[in-house]
Amino acid sequence: MRAQIGTLIIATSAIQLANGFFGTFISLRIAAADFGPSLSGLVLSSYFAGFVVGAVNCSRIITRVGHIRAYAGCAGLVVAATIAMPAVIGPLPWLVMRALVGLGCAGIFVTTESWLSAKADPAERGRVFSIYMVGTFTALALGQLLIGWIEIDSFVPFNGIAALFAIALVIVSMTRAGAPQMLASEALPYGLLSRVAPIAVLGCVVSGLISSAFYALIPAWMQGEGIDQARIGLVMLVAVLGGLAFQIPVGRLSDQFDRRLVLASISLGLVVMSGALVFLPHTLAFVLPAAVLFGGFMSTLYPLCVAHAHDRMPADRVVAVSSRLILVSGLGSVAGPFIGAMIMAWLGLDGVFYLMAIAAAILALGAISFCWVQVAPDHADRTFEILTPQATTLAHDPGHG
Repeated sequence: MRAQIGTLIIATSAIQLANGFFGTFISLRIAAADFGPSLSGLVLSSYFAGFVVGAVNCSRIITRVGHIRAYAGCAGLVVAATIAMPAVIGPLPWLVMRALVGLGCAGIFVTTESWLSAKADPAERGRVFSIYMVGTFTALALGQLLIGWIEIDSFVPFNGIAALFAIALVIVSMTRAGAPQMLASEALPYGLLSRVAPIAVLGCVVSGLISSAFYALIPAWMQGEGIDQARIGLVMLVAVLGGLAFQIPVGRLSDQFDRRLVLASISLGLVVMSGALVFLPHTLAFVLPAAVLFGGFMSTLYPLCVAHAHDRMPADRVVAVSSRLILVSGLGSVAGPFIGAMIMAWLGLDGVFYLMAIAAAILALGAISFCWVQVAPDHADRTFEILTPQATTLAHDPGHG
């Protein structure tokens, strides 16, 4: 059983290595292609649009064809779309291809996590997912290091990304692990979550907007300023590592105190760091520490919101709540690069950080306001989990805390 779980984690780490590299690379490649602010924003947003569609619908695909076939189909879709991109360069084809990549990645992650949840012993599930998320963050970070070694205008990066997805497909296709059963979940009426946990919904939108704008637009701006690719990769690397470093301490704080107060504090930290990245000198000595803190604050918004939403909702709706939060986070992720690209064309990079600061400030004010009007829920049975917006708990056991 442990070998089967290890196989899934290794395969997903290969995919996250490709994903971490792909996200930064495509930002640089689109900037070099000079599609213009509007089209560039749409192409960068299309991945997240595809991801939302995949996250919402892939459970039905898994139920119909099983985990292994669903994984193989989604990975094959990503490989085909990635290989096609250098052959048909242009904003419209790339918009479609990036959307297909996002759809396929959503299917891969949901398939993997539902598989892990079903195969892991309940007493070890938390540890398994911790290892899974550490592998995810580490692979995403290592993907940034590859940026300094590539030629932006060549087809080689696309082939390397496709190869990593294909390797993961081979690993999973050859596993002896049996396919788990999909778990039923209580339906969640639209509007209920917004009424019961409005800060969680708002926070997921803000988290999606900020993180997608950061990862999609910051590398392109740095390249436009003549910063070499190795330094671009280094900045993105420390931001990802900051996200990993903040998960456990922020999680412990949120399990001890009102999560909304912790969320407000993290949001205010984002406001401060957004301002710091605007006004501090743009040298590595100042930018790298600021990027670590910014990445840490940014990456903990989403899991805080998920934990708060589960505090407010009954356990039999955990799957539906997670799915709905993936949806609203995805909507914010779609808007982030598009709005950010338009603002960046007008105000430069400072405008993007102003956008992030305003969004974070609105979330902080909302969280503080609701602390005054709503009693904090008991979250002893729903502890903080290490999550990223692209890693969903769609198939966690509804009885699992």
